[in-house]
Amino acid sequence: MTLEIQNVSKKYNKNQYGVKDFSISIEKGILGLLGPNGAGKSTLLKMIATVNKPTKGCIILNKNNIIKDANYMRKQLGFLPQDFGVYPNLNAYEFLEYIAAMKGVGGNNLKSRISKLLEGLNLIDAAKKPIGSYSGGMKQRVGIAQALLNNPKIVIFDEPTVGLDPEERVRFRNLISDLANDCIVILSSHIVSDIDTIADKVAIMKKGTLLSYGTQENILQHVTNKVFETTIDKENLTAFKADKIIVSASRKNNQLLVRYITNTPIENSIKKTANLEDAYLYLTKTK
Repeated sequence: MTLEIQNVSKKYNKNQYGVKDFSISIEKGILGLLGPNGAGKSTLLKMIATVNKPTKGCIILNKNNIIKDANYMRKQLGFLPQDFGVYPNLNAYEFLEYIAAMKGVGGNNLKSRISKLLEGLNLIDAAKKPIGSYSGGMKQRVGIAQALLNNPKIVIFDEPTVGLDPEERVRFRNLISDLANDCIVILSSHIVSDIDTIADKVAIMKKGTLLSYGTQENILQHVTNKVFETTIDKENLTAFKADKIIVSASRKNNQLLVRYITNTPIENSIKKTANLEDAYLYLTKTK
């Protein structure tokens, strides 16, 4: 299975693009889509999900142009949008049965499928309570469940971990890691830790354009031998970051322990192993 996004743009007016000339080829596995708020991630995902049409370009799934044949994509798609809504008076079972009917999903295995999803997302105990009584994280987990109801071949999650606590994030990552053996999973986030532990490939966006795409090893090459750590006086921080990218700064006695990115490290700096957050900050700050 291959999803080809070919020179796709979404133009809102004469000078404003949501996505501009975006091209990428996606195969089975997990693609982590990273970018700051306003980077165009949601706009891109809505075009892939056939919610919106691009201004120009093509989106091809297994040689089928889904802009011309949206149903071909929709039959194979599970989608959790960023602005997912629920019916507060329904319980989780009722809501998922309703969504299944809307998607044309049925059969003798539907109830067991719903129960399995609810169990996997730690919602069984609350499954018969009205969704309106759920916390934000629980509602988000119901959204994840509805995206997986139809055993999709392409799953799109737009900021899926919003509202989830650390334990729920781990549970979610384990769930989609199992999915990725059989389908394409696109996971969008501005939180690097949601991506770095599970993504087979990473795409980094800014202002609607693609900055970098590849394996995490490919992405890290942008900051090879550029990440350092040192201690500085607190009053020197402003001057220090004038020509350097600060990744983190933490108190150490009366000084700051600073992790930073540069081509010209200061004296007494220690070279550090680069990680995905380093590369993400470097690309979004310099490109």
